[in-house]
Amino acid sequence: MGWDTVHTLDEVETAVLDTVRDFVDKDVRPVVHELEKNNTYPEKLIDTMKSLGVFGLAIPEPWGEAPVSTPCFALVTAELARGWMSLAGAMGSHTVVATLIKKFGTAEQKDHWLPRMATGEVRAAMALTEPGGGSDLQALRTTARRIDGGYRVTGTKTWISNARRASVIAVLCLTDPTADPPHTGMSILLAEHGPGLTVSKDLGKLGYKGIESCELVLDEHEVPEAGLLGGLAGKGFSQFMQGLEVGRIQVASRALGVGRAAFDDAFRYAQEREAFGKPIWQHQSIGNYLADMATKLTAARELILHAAQRYDAGLRTDVEAGMAKLFASEVALEVAINAVRIHGGYGYSTEFDVERYFRDAPLMIVGEGTNEIQRDVIIRQLMRRGGLD
Repeated sequence: MGWDTVHTLDEVETAVLDTVRDFVDKDVRPVVHELEKNNTYPEKLIDTMKSLGVFGLAIPEPWGEAPVSTPCFALVTAELARGWMSLAGAMGSHTVVATLIKKFGTAEQKDHWLPRMATGEVRAAMALTEPGGGSDLQALRTTARRIDGGYRVTGTKTWISNARRASVIAVLCLTDPTADPPHTGMSILLAEHGPGLTVSKDLGKLGYKGIESCELVLDEHEVPEAGLLGGLAGKGFSQFMQGLEVGRIQVASRALGVGRAAFDDAFRYAQEREAFGKPIWQHQSIGNYLADMATKLTAARELILHAAQRYDAGLRTDVEAGMAKLFASEVALEVAINAVRIHGGYGYSTEFDVERYFRDAPLMIVGEGTNEIQRDVIIRQLMRRGGLD
């Protein structure tokens, strides 16, 4: 992406990032316009991502072969999103579920799922959001009733990315509906497609094309005892909250990639397009847009890397990941609309990519917890910490 990574990545990670960048420039960008326009699932591109090891970047040995640091993972995500945000989305929830299994899973769960998740043979989805619930996970209604040998799960989940193609779905549900407070009765079950689990509909979307986002109905769907994450009931809420630290870094990185793509297109266009006898970047209003875009994208990148480095240091990262997600997503939306402004009438044309960036960017301000929720998380944790460290 042209930013200096010498102080962030080691030699191997730099090579990984370079490989993904080449994939984006040579394989993704030439075909993305047609795939996005037709809302086509990018089977060939996903297969290439599997062969490059992208789905295993967060999975360490002995289950994976090429784990990288969280800063590297974030920058790889941004590169994928620079090519097409949907590709970053395809590995987003997959990585969160892999992180959950890695951190909290039993030895058997790790050995069963992680090797195949690392190669991309098994893809994962996560099911938190419910119709009418949104970011309010305390209002969870999906229940898991204890039966001999496991659980029967009933409820509805929505906005599930990869729902049709995922082999394992991490479902947050109530194993104790009477618990007070409610979050102490929540657990994560690793569900698989089968009787009682139905993808009821695909959701139409403004952007984020190609990758399915679905509503999922569970009707007495059976999950065996071995599917309870970590073998412990009542821990699901705290487990998911820790998993979402990685998820929010990932969403922030998606926003960074979309913003960078919008900036690059606007920067190039401003040099090529002339008005009143000179390139439009020389007109102060356009030059100011570009200067602000570049400044804010650089600041967003540093916030993301700061959160990623804290995460790898084993420090609590809810504030930092929330800040990165909040700032990067708002910047991406601002940069995308200003790229449309710089392109003028062409920015409104479907023949140019900037209108796609403008449609993709809003997902990051509402995904993985709305930005209004992020602000609430940030201020509450700042109060607990006594301010900034």
